[in-house]
Amino acid sequence: MSIDPFAPLTDLAAALASRTVTAQALTELYLERIRRANPRLNAFVSVDEDLARRHARAADERRAGGLVLGPLDGLPIALKDLLEIEGFPTGVGSAPWRERRSTTTATVVRNLLAAGMVPLGKTQMVEFAFGTWGANPHLGTPWNPWDLATHRVPGGSSSGSGVAVAAALAPAAIGSDTGGSVRIPAALNGITGLKTTGGLVSTDGVFPLSRTLDTIGPMTRSARDAALLCAALLGTDSAVARRLVDCATQDADASLDGLRIAVLPPDQYPIAVDPAVASAVDAAQAILRELGADVAERRFPFSFDDLVRRNGQLTAAEAYAVHRAYIDDERLAIGAAVRRRVLGGKAISAADYIDALAHRRAACAQWTDWMRDCDALLTPAVPIAACPVEAVDEAQAPLASFTRAGNYLDTCALALPAGLSADGLPVGIQLLGRPHTEATLLRAGMAFQRLTDWHCRAPALAPLLDTRIN
Repeated sequence: MSIDPFAPLTDLAAALASRTVTAQALTELYLERIRRANPRLNAFVSVDEDLARRHARAADERRAGGLVLGPLDGLPIALKDLLEIEGFPTGVGSAPWRERRSTTTATVVRNLLAAGMVPLGKTQMVEFAFGTWGANPHLGTPWNPWDLATHRVPGGSSSGSGVAVAAALAPAAIGSDTGGSVRIPAALNGITGLKTTGGLVSTDGVFPLSRTLDTIGPMTRSARDAALLCAALLGTDSAVARRLVDCATQDADASLDGLRIAVLPPDQYPIAVDPAVASAVDAAQAILRELGADVAERRFPFSFDDLVRRNGQLTAAEAYAVHRAYIDDERLAIGAAVRRRVLGGKAISAADYIDALAHRRAACAQWTDWMRDCDALLTPAVPIAACPVEAVDEAQAPLASFTRAGNYLDTCALALPAGLSADGLPVGIQLLGRPHTEATLLRAGMAFQRLTDWHCRAPALAPLLDTRIN
């Protein structure tokens, strides 16, 4: 049996369970793909092959002895380079920090290891996680694998995680999301990304951008994979994790009868969208109706532009608090755009900051009240497909136009691949939900992906990456 590196976690787990493949063979498959492709794609900032092999060997030994830690035991995972692992480098995307060593291990990493997952390495990211294009002038911008002829943006800040999964350098990855940093690279790379409710997944041992807005979430091939991986992030003693596993194992033919989905009216879009994005949203509405959901346009009670601005203000204030000791030191090779964004928080007074937190609390309550009559809000994930890196204007953040609202309102949110642009580049849709309704969004995503194959599409990388287990 040939194992496709683009296969979802669920298929790879089934292959391990049936002894069709070993964890060690799977790990070697992805390590070989990283060796071949990473010099071009720059998805990983560091890879520890010996560590990965040790974890894979241990997984095989457990399985041979009749002990399996869970559905993801023995499966490889890529980790964003802001997740601390004691004794290993965690550079947070910053050139001056390349040799920075962690003195602790993030709770989510501990949970993934306890689930038996095999860490392949750390993925590239926007410096300090503060940017949406995915650019990194000092460590290199990862290459969106959907166009090998033109260097296009991968989306950020979880740029390397998005590229790694899209190019099958890893079957899944972990990202962080403060204003869209899981969902934007998921949409631009044609994969699935889940932004979790604030506080659901521990951020202990995650280097912060904004302690108020930071969240951790899975980046996977499918919504079903996202449910399983999110459960692993939460740990085995979590009731929410058990619900997510139940969601992932639900009947494949389950309908969405009774699910109420509001649709953002196009005249409330904060930015013009590419025709392919508009078509993807229209098609998604039809598919969700076919699945049994009640789908209808509904006026949104906020201005997306205002939420984008407020999210940015709060992020900058808290980022400056984290980096104020060195951010204005011109001797340090910190990217100019990131430096400007962080320094933007310097002028925010304590009174303005307190007012911002109060406004957010009120807005979150208003969102929850508005959502009493529906289960999800459907919007574009990003307004455009990936543009060339050379066309990036770092003073603008159009890619976050639809995503920042989710962090400000403390929603959970799911980005799903939903189409291709005229240039053959992925575009995506987004479902926003009430806090702690991840299972509802994932159930909708799984049903949507049952009737579509966008999540099964892969970039044409055969000359660079064609490796399989035979």
